[in-house]
Amino acid sequence: MDRSWMKLSRVSNAYQNGVQTFLNFAFQNASQENMILCPCKKCGNIYWHFREVVYEHLIVDGFIRGYKKWIFHGECTSSGTSSTINPTYPDTDYHQYVRQDDMEDMLRDAFNMRSHGEQSFPPDFIISEDCNISGNVFCETGTSAPNEEPNEEAAKFYNLLNEMNEELYEGSKYSKLSFCIRLFHLKCLGGWTGNSFTMLLEFLREMFPFAKIPQSCQDMKRLIKDLGLGYDKIHSCPNDCMLYWGDQKNQQSCHVCGKSRWMNSNTEDVNTDEGGAQLRKKPVKVLRYFPLIPRLQRLFMSSKTAESMRWHNDQRTDDGLLRHPADSLAWKSFDSKFPSFASDPRNVRLGLAADGFNPFKIMSTSYSTWPVVLVPYNLPPWICMKQSSFILSMIIPGEKGPRNDIDIYLQPLIEELKQLWSGVEIYDVLRKENFNLRAALLWTINDFPAYANLSGWSTKGRYACPCCAAQTCSKWLYNGKKFSYMGHRRWLDENHKFRFQRTLFDGTEEYRGAPEQTVGSEILFMLKDINFSYGKMNQPPITQTRRRSKDESDDESDEEDDPNEAKLWKKRSIFF
Repeated sequence: MDRSWMKLSRVSNAYQNGVQTFLNFAFQNASQENMILCPCKKCGNIYWHFREVVYEHLIVDGFIRGYKKWIFHGECTSSGTSSTINPTYPDTDYHQYVRQDDMEDMLRDAFNMRSHGEQSFPPDFIISEDCNISGNVFCETGTSAPNEEPNEEAAKFYNLLNEMNEELYEGSKYSKLSFCIRLFHLKCLGGWTGNSFTMLLEFLREMFPFAKIPQSCQDMKRLIKDLGLGYDKIHSCPNDCMLYWGDQKNQQSCHVCGKSRWMNSNTEDVNTDEGGAQLRKKPVKVLRYFPLIPRLQRLFMSSKTAESMRWHNDQRTDDGLLRHPADSLAWKSFDSKFPSFASDPRNVRLGLAADGFNPFKIMSTSYSTWPVVLVPYNLPPWICMKQSSFILSMIIPGEKGPRNDIDIYLQPLIEELKQLWSGVEIYDVLRKENFNLRAALLWTINDFPAYANLSGWSTKGRYACPCCAAQTCSKWLYNGKKFSYMGHRRWLDENHKFRFQRTLFDGTEEYRGAPEQTVGSEILFMLKDINFSYGKMNQPPITQTRRRSKDESDDESDEEDDPNEAKLWKKRSIFF
């Protein structure tokens, strides 16, 4: 389909006719309740509007830049032609097998069942005991296939395939599996509790007794659990001294502070009940860790996301404007420093975000849970920053935040990032090949207090600026009882008028130049001899801040001191 009209003037007849062609295509293939996602520059494929509103937006504002494939309006991304997501079939016997959902494609993407060719199965296909299965080849009883059981992943796929082919009720166009997935998706979006969800299922079963609806939330979870990716439960010391992980997995108490691994356990003996049965002991603190490598594998196992992971290289408009992290100096500097990494656009660039929050929404309750989230920046800008694209890496439990001990919990992630830097073999469903996937963490995203926890630099006090370091200009405010940072005029041109205006600033003229930023090799040299012990029990006691007198705070010589920068670092960060 010719789309050269998208570059023409919006007042031309060719552009307006092209908009009408787009609207006809979109409303035929991707409309819901007579509305579509508006692809104008302001709506950005986020807001739904009626045809007249979308037409007006596209004439006034134009299409969002780079939207050449109409993936949000029914066009398949894996095809070079304009084929639609919901094709129509001729009036043959096959039409009874066409579903309103895309469960089979989703299952194949989730379990990588496309590598040996595409195969479609009719709704009445059932995997039974008298059918032998080897790999992706289905053999009916009586053929000469080897008598092998499917592996664990294949068995999950076949079980879900059976559920997919089971009708929700007789004559329904939807399967039991698609009903459960869509309803559970609504539960997650709406934040419903498990009990409220179970009550809804009970109500639906009363209203529609002929439908095959699960009895409870737990039953539905058991039905669809094989679609998801699990997580690892890693026990940790309650004082954040260590993880019971790796070589220390079987320890029963912390080797740093001596605290027991278990709740209400003063001994290492296993508790038993009156009948002598062994009771399962409950750990004091548990880290939920979501392995990264399987989640990156899923991105390339899905035909709908594998192409998007190359967007930054294949479809990004490189005109010098900053509209994606790939346009930034940090990205380009990294590519020039590691050309072997940059040679394959499928290699993943990640950002890490971490912060604490109170999950109970009660301000009077002191509790801090820390999620750590990874952002894959290979994706287009309208996808990579959506919640559905974020990769939850771990959930660090409370009650108190980890503070500088966050490195203890980041150990599993750092271990995987080291492995991904060397490379992991992954199958690309789009190119039908295995390749060596690498990944790198480019930066972290956090507020200033969390910046201190992750970097190890103290972001409080006289030398709070991590860029200026020991050259930070700070002044103690007598009445405000806090520091003020006034050295920003150092970045102006030498003859800028603000440098010589005393009364508008701090009463001084500024003749100094901007401080030189400390490079990574210098930081590593400063931190080579630093000694830091993890754990809440190993931190120095928090003494009450002494009251600064006016004379002490006004001592200009104290401000001009050149402290040892190594002493300003609290720890050597695990990222270093």
